[in-house]
Amino acid sequence: MKLSRTGAAVRLTTVLTLSVLPAPLAGCGARAESASSGGAIVAVGAESQYANVIEQVGGRYVRTTAIESNPNTDPHSFEASPSVAEVVSAARLVVQNGLGYDTYMERIESASGGVGSNASRTVIDVQKLLGLPDSTPNPHLWYKPGTMAAVAKAVAASLSQLQPAHAAYFQARATAFERSLSPWYRAIRSFAAAYPDTPVATTEPVGDYLLEVAGTVNLTPFGLQADIMNGVDPAPQDVTLQNGLFSDHRVKVFVYNQQVTDSLTESFLQAAKRAGVPVVGVYETMPAPGYDYQSWMLAEVRALRRALAEKVSTEEL
Repeated sequence: MKLSRTGAAVRLTTVLTLSVLPAPLAGCGARAESASSGGAIVAVGAESQYANVIEQVGGRYVRTTAIESNPNTDPHSFEASPSVAEVVSAARLVVQNGLGYDTYMERIESASGGVGSNASRTVIDVQKLLGLPDSTPNPHLWYKPGTMAAVAKAVAASLSQLQPAHAAYFQARATAFERSLSPWYRAIRSFAAAYPDTPVATTEPVGDYLLEVAGTVNLTPFGLQADIMNGVDPAPQDVTLQNGLFSDHRVKVFVYNQQVTDSLTESFLQAAKRAGVPVVGVYETMPAPGYDYQSWMLAEVRALRRALAEKVSTEEL
């Protein structure tokens, strides 16, 4: 069941899903690993996609926990519990998104001591890694091609500092990870060449970076996307414009955030269906089960292509 924005914050203050990613190259598991995992480096990804990259690079020498891993909850409303703080405080390596998306991580990192103290913990903030200003309006950086290759390199460098004896292993896996992104990049280029300037509508800017590089034209006002993302009431004129995109058949695909729904986004979804506009679902954490970061991103591009070529919706991966 997907959560509404009004219910997500309450639910997430009391319920936490912590996923451990067992090596090598596997999906999310079911429990948090202790701080001393047989000599393995204890790592944390604030979101499951970052945890997945850590695991792919670290392999058998890392035990990784994803703090946010449930595709049926709202990351924007996440509030960390004491158990989250305990997991983060034990980590030697942390990867977090930044741009105000996971600010709870910074609070925990500042307050935690012991193994997880600032003196012994390496934190990779993806916003800072990419050199993005705080004013960057779209925080969903994992949909931006190039982001995870940079993250993988930074993870390999950090792990190599923590365990220099395994530096060659980490570097080789980071290189392999970067190569494994090639099918996604090719699919993006192929889509952009086959369907240039495709008009689309969205609910939130979740997939906007991908839509941009794929050559689409997003006709949904960014103000509307940002308002929905931030859980505030959008301007009536923006809502009217959005509905007109469907009723006037001005868009060919509706890209819909499957992570969280409310009455407004549901009304847009129904309007798209009435107009015969195919729907493609996007996510803020990795859809489960069965995906790693690469296959997730490739599946999204294939869903976009299917929507254009076959008029088929892929509401959920």
